[in-house]
Amino acid sequence: MALTIFSSVFAALSPSGAWLILFRVIQGMGSSMIFGTGITIVASVYPVSERGRALGIVLTSVYVGLSAGPFVGGVLTAALGWRSLFVVNVLIGTIVVIATLWKIKEEWAEARGERFDLAGSVLYAGAFTAAMYGLTILPTLNGFAFITAGCAGLFVFCLWELKTGHPVLEIRLFLNNRAFLFSNLATLINYSATFAVTFLISLYLQYMKRLSPQVAGLILICQPSVQAVLSSYTGRLSDRVEPRIVSSFGMISLTVALIIFGFIDRDMPLYLIICNLLFLGFGFALFVSPNTNAVMSSVDKKFYGVASGTMATMRVVGQTLSMGVVMFVFMVFIGKVQITELYYGQFLRSARAVFFIFAFLSFLGIFASLARGRIRENR
Repeated sequence: MALTIFSSVFAALSPSGAWLILFRVIQGMGSSMIFGTGITIVASVYPVSERGRALGIVLTSVYVGLSAGPFVGGVLTAALGWRSLFVVNVLIGTIVVIATLWKIKEEWAEARGERFDLAGSVLYAGAFTAAMYGLTILPTLNGFAFITAGCAGLFVFCLWELKTGHPVLEIRLFLNNRAFLFSNLATLINYSATFAVTFLISLYLQYMKRLSPQVAGLILICQPSVQAVLSSYTGRLSDRVEPRIVSSFGMISLTVALIIFGFIDRDMPLYLIICNLLFLGFGFALFVSPNTNAVMSSVDKKFYGVASGTMATMRVVGQTLSMGVVMFVFMVFIGKVQITELYYGQFLRSARAVFFIFAFLSFLGIFASLARGRIRENR
């Protein structure tokens, strides 16, 4: 949290875009520590019988932030300028640090004394960056070259992690733990199939429905709002029902919602768009909390940090792949042009193609979710 506060201070004082990007990178590093350790602490503190409920509450707070963030950010930017966003971040972060030091006195770390795998971290960061950058410039030859180099680097990274005594990513968990493998695979597929939906619907509302960015943003908030309301309940449900069952119903709901969006056209009623976003949020809520419970319940306590970090990595990779699919399809259907009224037909065709690709991925995710087996037998 301290790193996030530090970077937010300097981001607010940034004299140029380059400095702002640099401090945003540092802010991202701090945020990764927060999300990775937050889930770990909750999983360590609560017993297995109450873990789903606790994780559901944590994820509810995440979705409350996602729902309120765009609206509050827009108000602050309009009233006080963009720098105010980082000032508020500093104030909130300071309160969180004080509350944490005041209330949390214990330490639950189980894997003490292990060395940091610097070589593996650098190799992973370089390979992942190359692969993700390649996705953003597809279908160019350089894009395929970067993706190939990134995949080769990730293969070398896996070999290194199997060899080193203190790996940053415990590859053997994937090889020897079916529940961990398929729960993370389901996470990857879920975010690959859903992350870019908000981006596409935002463009659709502004281009096809002629709505302002502010109104389009308010409509899009309905999805994370449903997730905020239901996540604690679905987390609690996964304490009583096998997480794979609840998560799989979530993937089924997401598949149906994406198929509906696959038939989107100029005349689709606005109420149907809103209802389907609500249904998408319902499916997401059914999936995320139980799936998180399944991941954290599939490993021993000493691997909680690794499990939480791995799940976060799957989420980020999925989000990047999701946007990569959109950019690739746009390049094929539209090309490198600004989307104007002349290209609205191509935009609709590309959006429908993307939604059907996402629906197919989500359909595969149903089987990945079911394939993890019974978590309760391993507890």
